[in-house]
Amino acid sequence: MALGTLALGVEAVGCAAFDAGIKGAFGYPGTPSTEGFEFVEAMIHAEPEGRVAQWAANEKVAYDLALGVSYAGHRTLVTMKHVGLNVAMDAYANSALTGVRGGLVLLVADDPGMHSSQNEQDSRRLAKFAWLPVLEPATVQECYDFTWRAFELSEALQVPVMVRLVTRLAHCRAHLVRREVMQPTGLGLAPKETIQDWVLIPSNARRRYVDLLAKQPRMVEALAPMNRLVAGIGRVGVAVAGMGRAYFEQLALEHPELKAMPRLEVAAYPMDPGLEPAFLAQVDEVFVFEEDYPVLEERLTFQRAGRIHGRLDGSLPRTGELTPRLLKEALGLRTADGKSASALDLPIRAPRFCDGCGHVDAYEAMQEALQNLGVPGARVFGDIGCYTLAAQEPMGAIHAVVEMGASISMAVGAAMAGQTPSVAVIGDSTFGHSGLPALLTAADSGVNVTIMILDNRVVGMTGQQPSQALDQVERMVLGMGIPASQVQVLTPLPRQHEANVKAMEAALQHPGPSVVVFRRECIQSIRRGVLKEHDQELKACAEQACCSTEARP
Repeated sequence: MALGTLALGVEAVGCAAFDAGIKGAFGYPGTPSTEGFEFVEAMIHAEPEGRVAQWAANEKVAYDLALGVSYAGHRTLVTMKHVGLNVAMDAYANSALTGVRGGLVLLVADDPGMHSSQNEQDSRRLAKFAWLPVLEPATVQECYDFTWRAFELSEALQVPVMVRLVTRLAHCRAHLVRREVMQPTGLGLAPKETIQDWVLIPSNARRRYVDLLAKQPRMVEALAPMNRLVAGIGRVGVAVAGMGRAYFEQLALEHPELKAMPRLEVAAYPMDPGLEPAFLAQVDEVFVFEEDYPVLEERLTFQRAGRIHGRLDGSLPRTGELTPRLLKEALGLRTADGKSASALDLPIRAPRFCDGCGHVDAYEAMQEALQNLGVPGARVFGDIGCYTLAAQEPMGAIHAVVEMGASISMAVGAAMAGQTPSVAVIGDSTFGHSGLPALLTAADSGVNVTIMILDNRVVGMTGQQPSQALDQVERMVLGMGIPASQVQVLTPLPRQHEANVKAMEAALQHPGPSVVVFRRECIQSIRRGVLKEHDQELKACAEQACCSTEARP
């Protein structure tokens, strides 16, 4: 019996993972991947059946958790955005050598156009780098079907399988036809003779690398049915992949003549190496539509120089999202009213801090303290989170943002080079994600660096998921070796402004490392009551402890 539901593309992946019988789901929130984990998490909480869903401190930890479940013989899903895969890359690439036991599927959501990201890298490149399969759906239903197929492939080939989405598909909503739900049964522990496969000392790793390369023909054979050649009329063809495939199908509804064009349709990699020569033999000219690196285009161009049109020859912009309008322009099509396609000229509305956000009060205290100390032009190192909005004018409070956790390391490096004062700003979730090792270095260096940890108790930018560092930040700081005398916890509120400024001045003038924690729950989290249950439990525990203490003799 087929089941139906309405879902986003990323939700369809999570739904398929649940239905395919996963034991565990893990991830770190990052747009546009977040809803994929949240969807499967809600399903698991509603019907646990021994399953677990857990946000991790960062993407590497999430991937390692998934590996543990897989090695124990169960299916597992791990989710992240494209820059998150950079964080998990060590685990991802090495898991290609160890292989897996239970099916391990990696959902990666790329962000062409950088709607909420530092770059627009293409995760297909990283799959090829690791010699691993990647499936690229074009519709919400394919997100579901391809994920189910990915688990089957993972167990058949004994390797992780990536399902790669992009923003438009991740956040596209459509009706979804589901299969019957499988219960998480598991394959049991791996045979004893394979244990050394998972121990990547050099002697084993060399053998496993040979084994991985030997699997490539099997991968190609297993994925071959997902790619196809469509014979057509004429010598001008199109090669389409992912959203390029979806947009071409959409245009064909408006322009039925497009269906007559010879086509190479790609949905999975690695591809059969004979597919492209067979396609090129049918055509003299090719338009390549894919999102967003010219992966397929480079492969075709390598085999035939010239007359391959796409991002490399300027037929499409080198950066930004692929859109139906860009396909129309490249193919020389006109709209239904007979006019050429053109973009809508809409005004840009810049994002801003929420009304009542505590980060604003924290930044104002920092800026006034710097002004009072005679260094209003000091350069401040920022990090990844909603507090990054302070880089914009009129606030202009941070001046360098590179990647998760970089603020502390950059500030320490600048202090080592003689910059005084040297200030880092990092959020509590980012601090738990990748700020801890940098703080350990800061404590060891002994240089004059002031680290502001903006603790709003949630991962504010991606939907107010509870922070892994919830109510533990100062303990973590002390554990990294910062003296208790140089750790302050402040409340970023207007009525506390004067006291906060003085505290910041003291920290900025200290000759060694100092940490100032600005703690106030995210205003959106308060409105949604995200931490209400947690805080009630915390209060009850505190009252219980208080009562038991008073009762002691």
